[in-house]
Amino acid sequence: MTKAQIGIMISIVIYLAVMVIIGFIFSRKTKNVGDFYLGGRKLGPLVTAMSAEASDMSSWLLMGLPGVALLTGIADAGWTAIGLAVGTYLNWLFVAKKLRFYSEKIGAITVPDYFSRRYNNNALMGIAAIVIIVFFVPYTASGFAACGKLFGTLFGVDYHLAMVISAIIIVGYTSLGGFNAASTTDFIQSIIMSVALAVVLVFGITKAGGIDAVSENAKSLSGYLSMFNTYDPETGKAVPHTALTIASTFAWCFGYFGMPHILLRFMAIEDPEKIKLSRRVATVWVVISMGVAVLIGIVGLGMVNNGSLTNLEDSETIIVRIADLISKHGFFAALLAGVILAGILASTMSTADSQLLAASSSMSENIIGGMFKVKLHETGQMIVARLTLIIISVIGVVLAWDSNSSVFKIVSFAWAGFGAAFGPVMLLSLFWKRSNKYGAIAGMIAGGTMVFIWKFAIAKLGGAFAIYELLPAFVFGLIVNVIVSLVTPAPDKELCDTFDEVKAMK
Repeated sequence: MTKAQIGIMISIVIYLAVMVIIGFIFSRKTKNVGDFYLGGRKLGPLVTAMSAEASDMSSWLLMGLPGVALLTGIADAGWTAIGLAVGTYLNWLFVAKKLRFYSEKIGAITVPDYFSRRYNNNALMGIAAIVIIVFFVPYTASGFAACGKLFGTLFGVDYHLAMVISAIIIVGYTSLGGFNAASTTDFIQSIIMSVALAVVLVFGITKAGGIDAVSENAKSLSGYLSMFNTYDPETGKAVPHTALTIASTFAWCFGYFGMPHILLRFMAIEDPEKIKLSRRVATVWVVISMGVAVLIGIVGLGMVNNGSLTNLEDSETIIVRIADLISKHGFFAALLAGVILAGILASTMSTADSQLLAASSSMSENIIGGMFKVKLHETGQMIVARLTLIIISVIGVVLAWDSNSSVFKIVSFAWAGFGAAFGPVMLLSLFWKRSNKYGAIAGMIAGGTMVFIWKFAIAKLGGAFAIYELLPAFVFGLIVNVIVSLVTPAPDKELCDTFDEVKAMK
């Protein structure tokens, strides 16, 4: 192992050790299942904001977004980032406070639990829990795969060994401390991600020859800096970015309304009056971090073209390669490079821990306890929760065993699944009193099913049908929910009274 690799490893080991220590600290404060899954609804405004966005962004922020920008210019990456920024703001503005009030009013501690209690229907709990497991287990697997690839690329460590060790650490601090551990580590991880983005951008601009050189290089490529054209690296020509393509890319914003690990943060906020502060912090961080990530892609292309970086086979590894270049400038620089790489690790782990909690709660709380009515005392519930988390992680490792696993495609598909299955149901449950259990069940099944149908059948027809599956699936799920609710009996008086009580809360 070289001196640079030792420096990188020291930073990463320190980071991982801190994450596990946090898990031990919160294990002493986790006294029941409510604490484990929702932190006792005691999350502060800054931790709520930053942990929600860190768990949201995943390795996509530090790998996927810069990689897309480097290859094709700012249009694809830019419209996706705009959609995510708008979705972040609207989710905090319309859903956060309302869901916090509603979930506490009906005593819900998980998303499936909320749907079940909101509509007084156990079938909804089971369907929602199955949706979470179907989409989150492979999503978690993609996080394990990203960790394995990171260590494998940097240190030549066997992919499978690196992946298993990463999974053990993530499972370790999450199973020990539950929601509070995951939220606190996510908060720390968001700071590390921010540092990584800033250092890489400044160093990259310097190596690329300055801002003017980066700008001139990008301008020389047809359509590269246009929001209405993409650059085709194979032909060197601009490809029009149609209105339908823009709408499809922008549709990422709809995913937020159904993302369980983000919705759980809303349910866990201690003081609903501080949600405005959380919204501002979250939105500003998302806008700046995604903007910097896109810029890094453009800077990375400049570094490739001037010879600072060579043999860049995978555009998504641009930040890894820049960090490796930084590590060549002495031991302190290697430590700094380790912080950057810990940022990539942080972005992956912050999402994986939240997903594990959501999938674990779906199995132990909603399927075992909710559907099968297995009654356990508090200690038994905690044991089942932690065992479920470990079992789901093992399945995730098995699914990620192939070192060629595609991280970005799995994330995109899972995002669409949750957005289409849960998004319309969540919005209607909060804002439409006439919405009933029949509409919610039909809409959830319709939205989730359409994601599969559109991606694997309709989109293959090409042309106008070749769009991101989230957009048509979300619209379809929403329409089905509304129509079925209108043609079936209205909700009973008790559910309507609860809706009105929550509506009156400010």
